[in-house]
Amino acid sequence: MSPEQLKQMVLAVLDDYKALNVVEIDVRKLTSITDTMIICSGTSTRHLKTIAEQVVKRAKENGVMPLGVEGEDSAEWILVDLSDVIVHIMQPAIREFYSLEKLWTTAEEVREKHGH
Repeated sequence: MSPEQLKQMVLAVLDDYKALNVVEIDVRKLTSITDTMIICSGTSTRHLKTIAEQVVKRAKENGVMPLGVEGEDSAEWILVDLSDVIVHIMQPAIREFYSLEKLWTTAEEVREKHGH
């Protein structure tokens, strides 16, 4: 499965399970750990866990073994590492507090200004 196909599969799962405020960030110029970060929110701890479980299930069905899943216990912020795509599934308050979108998009803007 190509990185693009993997990204589309994740986005389809997030849509199917009604993830909120889905944001996709291309981080290839910023880090070598992944190509794409996808950030979304859920409505409850159960919703976050369901989204994460379904992303993992669909990945495995397509022959992609997750490198790791973190945060399932508290279910405030669950990270699913699919290598080419990292999915952050967050409670809205936690997402606002850490503002990952701002962190990664600001990093890109800084990088462009300095020409790296």
